[in-house]
Amino acid sequence: MFNFTRGFMSRKWYILIISILIYLPVAIDATVLHIAIPTLSEVFALDNNQMLWVIDIYALMMAVFLLPMGALGERIGYKRLLIIGAAIFGIASILAAFSISALMLIFARVILALGASMIIPATLAALRTEFEDEKQRNQALGLWVVAGGGGAALGPLVGGVLLEYFSWGSIFLINIPLVLIVLMIGGRILPKQFGNPEKKIDIRAAILLMVAILSLIYGVKSAMKTADLQALAILLFGIGLLYLFVRIQNKAAEKLINFDLFGYAGIKFGFLISFIAMIALVGFELLISQELQFVLGYSALEAGLYILPFMLTISLGGIFSSTLLNRFGYKKVAVWGLVFSAIAMWGLSQTQFAEQFIQASLFMVLLGSSIIIAFLAATSAILSSAPPEQATAAGAIEGMSYELGTGLGVTLFGLIAAAIYQYYFTQDTAINSQYTELATSSLLETLHSLSNISEPAQVSIQLLAFDAFTAAHSIVLLLSSMILFVLALFIQIFWKQEHNV
Repeated sequence: MFNFTRGFMSRKWYILIISILIYLPVAIDATVLHIAIPTLSEVFALDNNQMLWVIDIYALMMAVFLLPMGALGERIGYKRLLIIGAAIFGIASILAAFSISALMLIFARVILALGASMIIPATLAALRTEFEDEKQRNQALGLWVVAGGGGAALGPLVGGVLLEYFSWGSIFLINIPLVLIVLMIGGRILPKQFGNPEKKIDIRAAILLMVAILSLIYGVKSAMKTADLQALAILLFGIGLLYLFVRIQNKAAEKLINFDLFGYAGIKFGFLISFIAMIALVGFELLISQELQFVLGYSALEAGLYILPFMLTISLGGIFSSTLLNRFGYKKVAVWGLVFSAIAMWGLSQTQFAEQFIQASLFMVLLGSSIIIAFLAATSAILSSAPPEQATAAGAIEGMSYELGTGLGVTLFGLIAAAIYQYYFTQDTAINSQYTELATSSLLETLHSLSNISEPAQVSIQLLAFDAFTAAHSIVLLLSSMILFVLALFIQIFWKQEHNV
């Protein structure tokens, strides 16, 4: 019988294939709902706040779960962590596909995040452990980043195709075949591990972190919507809990997160790049699908195809990134990747998507190819800086940086876009004040409210709403550009690179 660990490739390359196969649906689920917002808003009658929770609860809870799951990986080994995570992810996918309410879908997304939070550190630990040669490890990580960046980028297109021909639940059911493949052959290919049974997992610290992050996000959302004392109190409560978490972790014998790892420059600046750049990237990903579908009237599939240049370049960019890393080092690659990403965001902010498809495509190509290079530089710096025995912990930190950035980006830019939209909407004095008061929360809620308005007023209000949303999208892209440029400047000045990390 053929032995999977021999033949055409050595075992580590098969392990890479397994890692990519299971990481792909994790990445797709981070963005697949962006294209499904119009469908879900119709099925569940979502308001703007519910829509944001449906989208970003996945990333936020993954960020919370990654730390204890990283510790669990050290205790049981990355093989068992990967298998358990894949099984949970598959079950949660079925639960999400057959959700009958927004609350049930949010709950299913939480369980999806639990499975994903096991998969990410397990796959990264596998690559860190199996690929001892740094150049080969960079190549493997390049392919892993391609799977992550490509999966996240292809999420809207995959969602668009499925929504064109099937019900919305199919966007989760496509996870099942990949999960089954990994469960069937992963146990045979992945090497047996013993882990560290003495490793303790601080559940109380994990709960403290979860409450802190959710309180922070809820406080930010509430404060930006209605700045009252209750919102401020919740926000301060979250900040206090987060401070308490850091104090406890610094004194704990068994740390949920080892802040000493941030003493390595590669980990510290790699985390910063991933976290902030993801916040900025959400400024593009969150709103582009909504403008294409709500404002320009594209179908889900047409919107996915419009974004295809970005998807292809962010998918393929990682293939060439490892060569750049090995030649120029992490810092230079990260800085220039961020600079070109900032230029691309600025170009997109000046683009009229309806009339300037070629211009939009060129800037999306630049954005996809440059941002994925910056992300790979950050990931490689984090994992290469970590001692081998803390590979899983470093993987959890790496994953947490992306998920926190995604979750915070959805919250911040979702609320900023809504505030800018409301400002532009209320500036038009030609619209009767009663209609302005009725439909100024968000474009989504405006469109929902049109059925309650007389037909002559519907056209005027709809056109005004579209113009307001387009203006909000442009400003959000401009803010994203500024964030990326400032980040590049900060990294260039303060990252004192030694030995390529």
